[in-house]
Amino acid sequence: MKNQNSHQNPTSSPQADYTDFLEEMGDVRPIKSQDKVYFNSSQTLNKAPNLKRQAIEQAIAGEKNYLTLDTIDLLEPDDLLDYKKDGVQDGVYKNLRLGKYKLDHTLDLTHNKLPDAQKLVFNTILNCHRQGKRNLLIKHGFGRNQKPYPALTKSYTNVWLQQMPEVIAFHSAQPNHGGYASVYVLLKKNENQKQLNRERHKLR
Repeated sequence: MKNQNSHQNPTSSPQADYTDFLEEMGDVRPIKSQDKVYFNSSQTLNKAPNLKRQAIEQAIAGEKNYLTLDTIDLLEPDDLLDYKKDGVQDGVYKNLRLGKYKLDHTLDLTHNKLPDAQKLVFNTILNCHRQGKRNLLIKHGFGRNQKPYPALTKSYTNVWLQQMPEVIAFHSAQPNHGGYASVYVLLKKNENQKQLNRERHKLR
């Protein structure tokens, strides 16, 4: 009769194997609960204090520059820029066109090619809106000698501003701010500013 245990290592036993296992695993420690990788966007923002919040938000939003570079109707260098959305109070718009609001930011496009100007307008308005800046001055220039057409940057700026939902009004500037070579831009309130307004109204 064959020995049923002849194929086993005579020096091995379940107890010995378990002892060897414990020795091998002796320096292994359980994973701590905070050692996690977060893929949810809100968790990422909360768990990454050393990263720039704005950079993360932009990456998550996947913002794409939608401002047109297609053919548009061109303006003359001395044309007036004049626009406001429904709901903007007449008094607010009057103060804007008269240059009575403090300027929070100035953007100069006069030495930029059209594709660069497009990026600058898009990124500047988004960043200013996030930061709660509401009154901007954009210097687009007259473009009298601009190639291939006069007032090219001015014409596209007029269209771009109307394409951005953050912009609620704009008007050619006063002479001390560049006149018809520049434009005042009014941005809507961001969510933080709206919340502050609601809280102020509750306290009244």
